[in-house]
Amino acid sequence: MEGRNGGVEEHSIPRKPRLVCCIGDIHGFITKLQNLWSNLETLIDPVDFQTALIIFLGDYCDRGPDTREVIDFLILLRSNYPNQSHVFLSGNHDFAFAAFVGVLPPPPDGSEFSETWKEYTSSEEREGWFKGDGYEKMHLQGRRWAGTIKVKFNVTKGTEYQGSIYDAGPTFESYGVPHGSADLVKAVPDEHKKFLADMVWVHEEDDVCIQTEEGIKHCKLIAVHAGLERDKAVDEQLKTLKAKDTRVPKVGPLSGRASVWEIPKDLTEKPTIVVSGHHGKLHIEGLRLIIDEGGGLEQNPVAAVVLPSMRIVRDTDKLAK
Repeated sequence: MEGRNGGVEEHSIPRKPRLVCCIGDIHGFITKLQNLWSNLETLIDPVDFQTALIIFLGDYCDRGPDTREVIDFLILLRSNYPNQSHVFLSGNHDFAFAAFVGVLPPPPDGSEFSETWKEYTSSEEREGWFKGDGYEKMHLQGRRWAGTIKVKFNVTKGTEYQGSIYDAGPTFESYGVPHGSADLVKAVPDEHKKFLADMVWVHEEDDVCIQTEEGIKHCKLIAVHAGLERDKAVDEQLKTLKAKDTRVPKVGPLSGRASVWEIPKDLTEKPTIVVSGHHGKLHIEGLRLIIDEGGGLEQNPVAAVVLPSMRIVRDTDKLAK
């Protein structure tokens, strides 16, 4: 259709939906990350891939042996793919790593991080909280992360604990220091500290397309590591997450389980995709997307979901190049 001046009117050309790719928990496995990225690059049209929005759903560290290399890879994406947009959500493991190396923002009310210990002191001995250099001014999760758990077997996962309740031992080792050593603070490069400091706790997009049984649907998208708590007002949760409020000992939307599984009722009036990792499974129910097939276990794949197509891509997929 021609406009009054003979040009083509913009609304006559359907705008192709922007490609959005949400990548699940990596947990220190560099080869899985490299293979998944290669598969995405092979599968997706080059023009779409070069301009895609890539949302990493958090938990880059712990369990796997290559945390340092994983973070190097992620840092380089912005220079290697300058036309992409990259979002790096903080997972609960990354939050704890950031707490230990001292890059969490201070509590907004001026309180000390030691205030976050009080509610959970009954767990201190069993979890073997960190008591080395600097612990006095450390957030609870940093102390738990670098601690030495007394119980050696994780019954829930069926695996041996690796150092702490967070399985942080391999992260320490990837930086060349033993688990629980305060020397990690010096061993982590400044650019890695900046990466940890810059992670966001939540990301919102106003118009993301998703393929449904009724066809393409335009939705709002909220990405948060674990999910939004069902019994709290969504607006208040988003405000707290955007502010990175570190007064609380545990950030529910980064570490919750059953309480963050579903989409809160507040969001059911306007179609809203809520995408997360964290839960150690791949679960898609309506607009609730949980993309964590790996769970940090060596034998499991790392997965991503591509929107609008809803295609699941794994590091283990064998794609023709």
